[in-house]
Amino acid sequence: MNGGAQRSGSALKLRDSFGRVADDLRISVTDRCNFRCVYCMPAEGLKWLGREEILRYEEIRRLARIFVERYGVRTIRLTGGEPLVRVKFEELVAMINDLDPSLDITMTTNGVLLRQKAKLLKEAGLKRVNVSLDTLHIDRFAEIARREAFDRTMDGIEAAEEAGLRPIKLNMVVLKGTNDDEVTDFARLAHEKGYEVRFIEFMPLDGDNRWSNNMVVPSRRIQEQIEDLFPLVPAESDRPGPSTNYRFADGAHGGVGFISSVSQAFCTTCNRVRLTAEGGLRTCLFSLRETPLRDLMRQGASDDRLARVIEGAIWQKEEGHLINQEGFQKPAKSMSQIGG
Repeated sequence: MNGGAQRSGSALKLRDSFGRVADDLRISVTDRCNFRCVYCMPAEGLKWLGREEILRYEEIRRLARIFVERYGVRTIRLTGGEPLVRVKFEELVAMINDLDPSLDITMTTNGVLLRQKAKLLKEAGLKRVNVSLDTLHIDRFAEIARREAFDRTMDGIEAAEEAGLRPIKLNMVVLKGTNDDEVTDFARLAHEKGYEVRFIEFMPLDGDNRWSNNMVVPSRRIQEQIEDLFPLVPAESDRPGPSTNYRFADGAHGGVGFISSVSQAFCTTCNRVRLTAEGGLRTCLFSLRETPLRDLMRQGASDDRLARVIEGAIWQKEEGHLINQEGFQKPAKSMSQIGG
């Protein structure tokens, strides 16, 4: 048995050399996006992968099956780019759901195409959505996303609710001097509507290379602002995750969470592993290397061969990223090319 897989009870678990178990799989289905968010890619966009370069749905399903059946992965998040620009995306959801209908299949989206797709996605087996929403002001939305699509995103959130994709989670990347004056507005929205808002620190993965520590608003400061209006209590969780989550002390539905990748990295409990749109296995969002799986599959590799490669890659997972430390190197790829 490879060092990257160890048996725990009756299940085989993907463990790295630091004892962390990888049981949360992020799959990017495309590098393409209909937004040009300032924290993700340059205004002019990027050169897209060719059609033959990205994983086919059957290839994604095969890799997902290995992670689910061999290693007990229970959560699969489908990302991009914008996953809904991929044709017949709901068919991929159904293919993964067929592996095990109890899987927690989720999606991160900008919401623009949710009105057309929400019901189909729910029927296919999608459980919930995270919608990227960085402002509640229409003009500011156009400045951040570089697209005038605020109304369509808000309508998409409503469509997801109507389809029963719950809980609705909203991801807000907080940018100092741009939208940090809205954090209490988002908390109020969560309090009133029952949404779960995730406040995400700005990470050095933007396409314009404009990131600096001066643009980061620490999660602790955001939490203090929110607690001045809405006292919070910790939300219990039986699984590790990137977000430190809270409920409202007054019992209102919804809640808030903080993803503190820069100021309080959660590397010691990281349980994530990522597949890029072209089939690269990444053990960290900030990895400087990938393990290519697409070509192995197309060259006829067996499931056993793929499993050995996956186990070896997980075993070599980095102890953590080095943001704010000497020696940090920004990955060559931006967020949209890796998968959010």
